[in-house]
Amino acid sequence: MVDATIKQDGAVMRADRRSSLQKTFQRKSTIAFIMTLPLILLIAILVVYPALYAVHLAMLNKSMQKFVGLSNFTFLFKRETFWMVVWQSCIFALTAVFFKAIIGFFVAHFVHNIPDKGQRKWRGMLLIPWVIPPAMSTLAWLWLFDPSYSAFNWILERIGLSGVPWLGDAYWARFCVILVNVWIGAPFFMIMYLAALKSVPEQLYEAAKIDGANWWQTMRFVTLPMMRNIIMITALFSTIVTFANFDIVRVLTRGDPLDQTHVFATWAFRLGIEGGDIPLGASVSLFMVPILTIGAIFILRDIVKRGNEA
Repeated sequence: MVDATIKQDGAVMRADRRSSLQKTFQRKSTIAFIMTLPLILLIAILVVYPALYAVHLAMLNKSMQKFVGLSNFTFLFKRETFWMVVWQSCIFALTAVFFKAIIGFFVAHFVHNIPDKGQRKWRGMLLIPWVIPPAMSTLAWLWLFDPSYSAFNWILERIGLSGVPWLGDAYWARFCVILVNVWIGAPFFMIMYLAALKSVPEQLYEAAKIDGANWWQTMRFVTLPMMRNIIMITALFSTIVTFANFDIVRVLTRGDPLDQTHVFATWAFRLGIEGGDIPLGASVSLFMVPILTIGAIFILRDIVKRGNEA
């Protein structure tokens, strides 16, 4: 009798476990976590581990055999070139993102107002600069800026103007780097803004028209508020990518003249790979983290705040 009772209790407990397990797997949150687990593991392997290893490298000496703590960072803080790279990276990222956002915004409105049949062709053509590998398109721009065979200088000479040292002067070299980055990145803003424009209800525009709103008032009180989150998220993503940009500067100027076009990624490469001081290069690359973290927190906090207000 006792054995039968024990067996019955055991069967009941197993049934309860199965039912609780089934309920667990039936929850949407659990299913979502299981489905995203491979991506989480991939991110941990490809992002988290290299980031932690970079922190480890930044705390070693040049021979990578002795722990030196924050000595590499204090050494960088005393170098004028480091602060010049910080300034150049900020100017490069903010200026490029600003012009990409402005150009993408107006081009998106232009494409949005084209009939549906013509939109596909325009979207395809305007996305070409973004689809082409950046190193390849930058190489084409390098020929356009070449001091001996520059197509731009040829045009200037034909209209009676003197040629410009596009990559030989620090000012013009920075201009060229920003120009190429804007040319490559503006289509991304365009396609994101175009998607946001498609999601704005037509009833809002009709109501604004009935109320007598002009173009600017419609843009200010209807279009921009509806696109605000997309604009900020796109700007945040582009800022992160632009700060970490390597190929454009590397192919176009290699950080010259006199290191005055270096950004964090290229200067880290110069110190770590070409200079043989990998810990110091890792320290430079890690300095991007606090800058981008502050920007991300500021933008995401504003998005969450407005979402809660809505």
